[in-house]
Amino acid sequence: MASYRYLTCDAVSGSVLAWDLPLTDVSYGPELNGPGALQATLEPHLAHVLGSMVDPGNTMIFAERDSRLMWGGLIWRAEPEGSKYPIEAAGFGSYLHKRHDVHGNLNGRGPYTYGDPCKLIRDVWAYCQSQPDGDLGVVVDATASKATIGTPEEPYATTWWEAPALGDVVADAVAVFGGPEWTERVTWASGQPERRIQIGWPRLGIRRTDVSFSTGVNIADSQPVVYDGDAYAQVVVALGAGEGQARRRATDAVRDGRLRLEEVLDLPSIKAKDQLAAKARQGRIARQKRGSIEQVSLIDHPAARFGSFGVGDDVWVQVHDQWTDFDGWARVTGWTLTPAQGDQQERMLVSLAPADSFIYGG
Repeated sequence: MASYRYLTCDAVSGSVLAWDLPLTDVSYGPELNGPGALQATLEPHLAHVLGSMVDPGNTMIFAERDSRLMWGGLIWRAEPEGSKYPIEAAGFGSYLHKRHDVHGNLNGRGPYTYGDPCKLIRDVWAYCQSQPDGDLGVVVDATASKATIGTPEEPYATTWWEAPALGDVVADAVAVFGGPEWTERVTWASGQPERRIQIGWPRLGIRRTDVSFSTGVNIADSQPVVYDGDAYAQVVVALGAGEGQARRRATDAVRDGRLRLEEVLDLPSIKAKDQLAAKARQGRIARQKRGSIEQVSLIDHPAARFGSFGVGDDVWVQVHDQWTDFDGWARVTGWTLTPAQGDQQERMLVSLAPADSFIYGG
């Protein structure tokens, strides 16, 4: 049976507050282009430790499995509910939604004309962590891309009077056409938990020929293949800023031999034409996907050891039951690990999306 440990650290100084916080009902995991989350319950008779070991909004928490760090983030809530004391945390990327560009253009790092969105993400973190008491010690990958954000006619800029959340600026960087992807990773480095933002371009992850998810092997449960006509569309119109005939609009459409179905996206905060076009294209691609496996519940098995695959990886999935016959590549977009407790076996719920047409090594 795997052994677990939960550590907490002061967010400002980094000093360890608890080496082994006693938690139950734990679940945690990362996600694609998001911070991921942790939920747990503190033993009721230990609620007195909250002031010294668990201070919401000021405490980092890390989950360790068999001496390997699997997840890290910030505790945002710890509030009693009857006889329980639940704790809620989110990855370090959640901190960017509690911080704003109060100087404008990230204090002189922008505006951006044909800027690399990977650099914009790094600039956001650099600006965030350069402010007093705002340094979480997060390291950001040095990935570069050929995607661009901003044009000479419409440079990408942020103003101090709008004070956008830094998390929204990162979302803008990811949303551009052909933009990068990100996730979070924590590892031990010289006895300290290293916090890293992994940036992938043209995408995160690799195609894994050494890992597989299969019914009767390591899949304990799965959702059936979903075919939803209400969610399908091959024509997407994105409506941006402005009013009446002056409103910005971008359309992305293809003919695929199926009945024409349309979707309209209401995006009044988007002013730049390139961003609006990217939203329309992303929306159209997402709505054209049919017949996907969305989730599988795994047991730890040599076919796919927990921790051996990451967010963004393509994995061969074989699901065969009374409802589903599916063989194909699927992409890992997140996972949630639930440790064994009582009669409950350790499980990992893996979120999946259809594998795209990305050519590895191309």
